[in-house]
Amino acid sequence: IWTFREHLKKAGVMDDLFAAFGRQIMASGYQAAHGQVVDASLISAPKQRLTQSEKARIKAGKSASDIWDNPNKASQKDTSARWTIKYSKKKEHAPKGCVDIAIPHYGYKSHIMIDKSRRFIRSFKVTDASCHDGAQLEDLVRTDIPAKEVWADTAYRSNRNEAWLSRHGLVSHIHCKKPRGQPMPTHVKRANSARSRIRAIVEHPFADQKHRMGLKVRTIGLARATIKIGMANMAYNLQRLIYHETQRVKCA
Repeated sequence: IWTFREHLKKAGVMDDLFAAFGRQIMASGYQAAHGQVVDASLISAPKQRLTQSEKARIKAGKSASDIWDNPNKASQKDTSARWTIKYSKKKEHAPKGCVDIAIPHYGYKSHIMIDKSRRFIRSFKVTDASCHDGAQLEDLVRTDIPAKEVWADTAYRSNRNEAWLSRHGLVSHIHCKKPRGQPMPTHVKRANSARSRIRAIVEHPFADQKHRMGLKVRTIGLARATIKIGMANMAYNLQRLIYHETQRVKCA
């Protein structure tokens, strides 16, 4: 399997392969309709044991061969993965003094867009874990499919994203942020709650990949991570295709 993935990486065909399978799904009658749902999930990678000097050189954009003279050591060092902090908000009625939970995470981030009707992964992108979710919206949302409504969480709410969606004739259902230092208005809370019921479906691919497939990155570099995650996305789509085809046969 590793050799096969390595050939895909060297050929640079992961995006073409994913797009070709997507076209086959469309040709089978499963059009992307009723909306696009966007989200991201952290994918863990092996933690690197680095000195402060090595960390500084990685942040400066140096390659592994520039940092380590020993080629065997350099080949085992991942200079693409990054640390990030995943925050979990405290409960609204938590006792006074409780703080938000901050969990450090090292690795990559899988960004996907699924369609609301059939729930296939229609586009994806892999970045290091430190990349902001909202900055990836334009690379995930598609303007060439019938689905013209977009759902996403507050990380994607920005003036730039709203302007981009409007410019391309797309309707935004992105969650609204809570005003800083003020309680969330009741009408906004209700609107976000309604959006959450639809947005929650995008968590299903991540849950399936992590729990059933055991998805994690144990390779070196962003290119290999993209192949690993891209293949997991295709496997999920194949699973969805089998499900829909089975339902079609049952109804025939």
